Amino acid sequence: MSEAAVLDIAARTLWIAAKLAGPFLVTSLAVGVAIGLVQSITQLQEQTLTFVPKFVATGVVVIVAGSWMLNEMVFFTQELLDMVPDLVH
Repeated sequence: MSEAAVLDIAARTLWIAAKLAGPFLVTSLAVGVAIGLVQSITQLQEQTLTFVPKFVATGVVVIVAGSWMLNEMVFFTQELLDMVPDLVH
């Protein structure tokens, strides 16, 4: 296994991780900003208030994008397993 192959696999792994984490991070950021704005307007500074909306939004992301995420992971895993014979030599 060459260094180039290892670096290619590592780069692709980081890319798929970023693609799969993106919807969760963007949703959490948007909900956090919206709740922060509401908290600053109403001057209600309860720390637990942000947890439930983020939790619900994350659940919605799983429902909406879960099949896409699973397909991406299955495709990536199949590609890695298909590369094994070439990498062993």
